[in-house]
Amino acid sequence: MERISNRLLNWASLLEDKTRDQAVTTSRMPFIHPHLALMPDAHLGLGATVGSVIPTLGAVMPAAVGVDIGCGMIAVRTQFTREDVAGVAAPLSALREAIERAIPLSAGGRNNRVVATAQPRVDELTRMADDIGLDPADHVKDWQRQLGSLGSGNHFIEVSLDETDTVWLFLHSGSRGVGNRIAGHHIKVAQALMEKWWIDLPDRDLAYLVEGTPEFDAYIADLRWAQHFALLNREEMMDRVVRQTEEYFGRAVVERERINCHHNFTERERHFGKEVWVSRKGAISAREGQLGLIPGSMGTASYVVAGRGNPLALHSSPHGAGRQFSRSAARKAFTIDQLREAMTGIEFRDTDAFLDEIPQAYKPIDQVMADAADLVDVRHTLRQIVNVKGN
Repeated sequence: MERISNRLLNWASLLEDKTRDQAVTTSRMPFIHPHLALMPDAHLGLGATVGSVIPTLGAVMPAAVGVDIGCGMIAVRTQFTREDVAGVAAPLSALREAIERAIPLSAGGRNNRVVATAQPRVDELTRMADDIGLDPADHVKDWQRQLGSLGSGNHFIEVSLDETDTVWLFLHSGSRGVGNRIAGHHIKVAQALMEKWWIDLPDRDLAYLVEGTPEFDAYIADLRWAQHFALLNREEMMDRVVRQTEEYFGRAVVERERINCHHNFTERERHFGKEVWVSRKGAISAREGQLGLIPGSMGTASYVVAGRGNPLALHSSPHGAGRQFSRSAARKAFTIDQLREAMTGIEFRDTDAFLDEIPQAYKPIDQVMADAADLVDVRHTLRQIVNVKGN
């Protein structure tokens, strides 16, 4: 751990100067308490650094939570093994294609209708929205059909084997278009208030809402709804992945374990003697013994972890590998042949649409995990055998 200042602690051994400068700027906001914690996967973000844990007194910065509210991971440990995989006559491409048919992929992806498994979840979200006076249709007209869809970018669905050759199902997604629109709305509200109050910010995306105001209360209510949408979205998709896995193996999945965690969210917590709002932007909660998920990049390992409850890190840990190349830079720097080489032995959709997701565009996950040694303990190491992504 590096103490950059009294208000900024850093766990990233690989840290670009621009990322460091951005984190320093955020840490100087007057309501930070006691300090900002920069995670090993930190990289440049909108306003605040992705891979940062931001505790605030009496205020929240919507852009510091992130625009994909509630984004996170879910994983299921099954009873199947490598031997079971080898015993199936159909190739793994059949399982990949079945998953791709069951779950809408890519930006803007939607279900044709609200299916039976999704309906109770849609009903739950509708009741929750009614209770807080939110109409999600004001942000996305057909938000119900987004439930159970993956998205694009670094979102993924994977079938993996752990160190004992046990099959895990693993996916990464968030609150989709409706969460993004809700975040964007409240970021604009905060920015307008800064202009109204003549508050000069070092970065307009550090605009904040003050606790006790109607704008703050509305954001927290909408935020919690979007976080719950993201959690249920992952549950719905995982249920579909389980069903396709059952069809592939010809027998029911026995869920030995299911873990679902956010990495773009805000919670009320107590740290260093005060109640604060902890915004984890690209970080997971890692209280002592708390289970979490840290995915690597496409083609590399992912990890099931248990938190160590590190107080200086505000009971947090990294959420993944963290980008080293922007998407446009990655497309210029790498080739489809390099992507194919990185994905050797993994069933995936062979297309240059995923070139910006090549593992070399990210920090080495092994280094990230080494930097996180005092934040989490590794319970399982997962290696992909099937990868599903949206364009």
